[in-house]
Amino acid sequence: MIRVLIVDDDPFIRESMQVILDLDKELSVAGVCGNGQEAAEFVRRQPVDVVLMDIRMPVCDGVEGTKLLRGLEQPPAVLILTTFDDDEYVAQAIRNGANGYLLKNVPPSRIINGIKTVHEGSILIHPDIARKLAGMLESPRGDSSKSLAFDVLTQAESQIVRLIADGKSNKEIAASLFLSEGTIKNYISEILHKLELRDRTQIAIFYLKSLHQ
Repeated sequence: MIRVLIVDDDPFIRESMQVILDLDKELSVAGVCGNGQEAAEFVRRQPVDVVLMDIRMPVCDGVEGTKLLRGLEQPPAVLILTTFDDDEYVAQAIRNGANGYLLKNVPPSRIINGIKTVHEGSILIHPDIARKLAGMLESPRGDSSKSLAFDVLTQAESQIVRLIADGKSNKEIAASLFLSEGTIKNYISEILHKLELRDRTQIAIFYLKSLHQ
C-alpha cells in the first residue's frame, strides 16, 4: 500500500483528489494539508511514501515545501502538480529534490500512475519540458565545469545516468543491462559519490545539463 499525502490550498481539490486516489486499491490517503509547511510537519509525525504537491500555495508553496520534505531524515517522494505557466517553479522544485511533476488537467488515471511511478524510484518529467527545464537549471553543486565532467564515470555508470534521466526505475535499468537491482543500487551510490550529488533527481539534472553544453 502506497501512503499518499495530498497538499493543496483548495479544499475542493483536496477532497476531489482524495476521492480519486481512494478508488485505487494500491493507494492509501494518509492525510491532506493546505501548504508545504503543514506537509513537512505531517510527515515528521507520520510516515508517507509520496506527497502529491500543488506548487502555488500561500504561507509555504510547493517549491519550499519540497525542500523541507526532502531535508527530512526519511524523505517521501514528491510529485508536483502544475500548469504550463509554472516552468520556473517546476525547475526550482526539481532542484530541491522533487521526483517529477504532472499537469493538473491530466486524467485521474495519469495521476494514479504518476504516484506509482515516483514511488518505484523513477523520475516523471515529460521529455519536451525536461529539455526546456534543463536550460533553466543550474548545476546541482554550483560548478558546471566539474559537474558535467563525464570522464569521472565508467562506461557502465554513464549508461546508468542516461537511463535514470530517461525516467527508468532500478528494476527497469537492471532488466535492460542484465544486472541485479542490488548491483544497480550499488552503481547509483557510486555515481552519487563521484559526482557529489544528493539523489537520482540530481543525476537526471546532471545529464540534462550535459546536453546543453
